[in-house]
Amino acid sequence: MSAEKIITEWKKGQYKPIYWLEGEESYHIDKIVDYAEHKILPEAEASFNLSIFYGRDSNWADVVNACRRYPMFAERQVVLLKEAQHMRDIDKLEAYIEQPLSSTIFVVAHKEKKLDGRSKLAKLLKDKAVVLATKKLYDNQVPDWVQGIVTEKGLSINPKALALIVDHIGNDLSRIENEVEKISVNLGKRKTITEEDIENFVGVSKDFNVFELQEALARRDLAKCIRIVQYFGSNPKAGSIHMVLPSLYSFFSKVYMVAGASGGDDKSIAASIGVNPFFAKDYIRAFRTYGAPGVERILLLLHHYNLKSIGVNSPATEDAELLKEMLCKMVA
Repeated sequence: MSAEKIITEWKKGQYKPIYWLEGEESYHIDKIVDYAEHKILPEAEASFNLSIFYGRDSNWADVVNACRRYPMFAERQVVLLKEAQHMRDIDKLEAYIEQPLSSTIFVVAHKEKKLDGRSKLAKLLKDKAVVLATKKLYDNQVPDWVQGIVTEKGLSINPKALALIVDHIGNDLSRIENEVEKISVNLGKRKTITEEDIENFVGVSKDFNVFELQEALARRDLAKCIRIVQYFGSNPKAGSIHMVLPSLYSFFSKVYMVAGASGGDDKSIAASIGVNPFFAKDYIRAFRTYGAPGVERILLLLHHYNLKSIGVNSPATEDAELLKEMLCKMVA
């Protein structure tokens, strides 16, 4: 069951006795726990019928005793066990899970990892509880997720703005949602998020970022490449070498795929190499600029400078200087 379905059922007043939330992606777990803590019970009932435990500081017996209590002046009570992955003897919860109280909504947040599916507890939960197993989104899944969050707010976002926010934040879904919320509050009557909004409200330069660097490389514009890298040198958070190198490797890996892409138009090539059609022209231009042998040489240079960046066969050198040296060799 998904996080959205669980919350939708709760809004309809449909509850199960036990909800076990586990896995690497905390965003969905936090959403459910927050709703359980603040929305299931009216404020007047929560003071008597909401119990919150933390795995590191609580023992299983106290949690079970709380679950076995009957609600006071209400139909149900909520018991939350946060950070359950830190609880010792968590398997001792099995006795309660075997025979839960129907008037208790027991929500367990077991972050960072999943239970061993072979364990007795995991098998019991499969039969007795609603289990939500989460995992981190792959990098290529994040743009669609962001697009969904933006659409839910009745907004749209242009491709470059979307790429900027994803590249800057990565797959930290909670932070992305917070940034989108902040932008939406500041949009006024406008309905489209632009790269200027990302610069103004998230703090990512629309002119000095890894996408502008890729475009400059595609046009073999060394002067602009150097200006961008100098900006990175003065603003390390904007473009550390350990962020820039993987991004460039991903870019040129897809540039190399252009040679075997089916169809001759931008849209067909974009679909073949798995990129947004808006950016297809950059990949095509880069391939025409360097050709297959040139792209192979660039990929080898990226591997070589990745080793240099971690000190392999290289004296200590400023990251910006390493990037400048690499870029000069790329466009040579």
